[in-house]
Amino acid sequence: MSNDTSDQPAVTVYTRPGCPYCFLLRRKLRRRKVTFTEVDIWQDPAAAAAVRAVADGNETVPTVHVAGQWLVNPPAARVAELARRTADP
Repeated sequence: MSNDTSDQPAVTVYTRPGCPYCFLLRRKLRRRKVTFTEVDIWQDPAAAAAVRAVADGNETVPTVHVAGQWLVNPPAARVAELARRTADP
């Protein structure tokens, strides 16, 4: 497994301000050197709708989209695994 994230698939972390679970996930992803884009669902109505669509109508955060999969409140290890597995040849 490579530590190079240049071939890593897009990882999008959907969050909202003040969410302690979002803070912890972001910190753990950074420690695992997983690059990601963060989207504040309170500032982006389309993102909020996407989260509700995969979280049984709730705006549960963090929600992550990686490797074509949606993960609601996932462990950082699972996100990193999917990102790395998909990036490996």
